[in-house]
Amino acid sequence: MEEIISMCGLKCNECNAYIATITNDNDKREETAKLWSQHYSVKIEPEDINCEGCLSTGEIVFSHCKVCKVRECCSSKSLKNCAYCPDYSCEMLESYFKMAPQMKQTLDEINSNL
Repeated sequence: MEEIISMCGLKCNECNAYIATITNDNDKREETAKLWSQHYSVKIEPEDINCEGCLSTGEIVFSHCKVCKVRECCSSKSLKNCAYCPDYSCEMLESYFKMAPQMKQTLDEINSNL
């Protein structure tokens, strides 16, 4: 599967919602809904597990991604991802890095090669 880097640095192609969507795997949706409900202490239903990736301009994007401030900021600047931003790495992004340090590693690598 082709690597797809989201605006914040997560790899969409490794995301369970993305994988369940492109493979139309209902078992994966159920498994992911249960896992994410427990991890994030919020009720997520299997039918909520649908996403064509952060870079998608369509309507099939996971609910968090639809309201993600990092995604909104990056989109408003017409950037491929945050590594291309002249303000990289901003305070908002740093708070996301605390939740998912692998995002920083991915974006740092991209940024260092620009």
